[in-house]
Amino acid sequence: MPNILNPELESYLHRLENTVPRSETLQTMETYAKEKSFPIVGPLVGRMMATVALSIGAKRVLELGSGFGYSAIWFAWAIGRNGSIVCTDGDEKNRGMAQENFRNAKVSTPIEFKVGDALSISRTLSGPFDIVFCDIDKHEYPDAIDEAARLLHPDGVFFTDNTLWSAKIVDVSITDKYTEGVREFNRRLFTDRRFSSTILPIRDGVAMAVKIGQ
Repeated sequence: MPNILNPELESYLHRLENTVPRSETLQTMETYAKEKSFPIVGPLVGRMMATVALSIGAKRVLELGSGFGYSAIWFAWAIGRNGSIVCTDGDEKNRGMAQENFRNAKVSTPIEFKVGDALSISRTLSGPFDIVFCDIDKHEYPDAIDEAARLLHPDGVFFTDNTLWSAKIVDVSITDKYTEGVREFNRRLFTDRRFSSTILPIRDGVAMAVKIGQ
């Protein structure tokens, strides 16, 4: 993955992040992800999303694509024992790993981890949620917008990872379905009047969209 940020600036941000204590479990998960090339949002994005969750007093979070629970631990830290998180992932093995990580991190937030297609699962759920986080297969990204709009309450936040997609979105010679999915997602999100949207250029780009009105 190419650096979206100037490498020196990115290194500086990571040094700042490392001055703030985070759980041993998160650090172990980061090491595992690096060794196994397992995709996670990483500490810069994790803390940013948790900070936003704190700022809006979030209590109910839905994750579309949860992997082995890394982002859910950040959200759990922010929303506490009186909140709740619904995780989704297509791999039963990831659910088992996530549940072990939640135990190791001593997560007190109630977490329901559903295995299956994230969008199909989301369509069985009722809102409102305070936060919807999206990290599913990239060609499915555009379809997540309507689900987020349906499930979020007004002023709720829709986060989506990998929206700068290793800078492939600006290379017109790249037309695979995943790159095209991210391009189409970004275009639709920014023109969708149900949201006020931006992309934060940290790690691989994180879209942050606030639901407007009903």
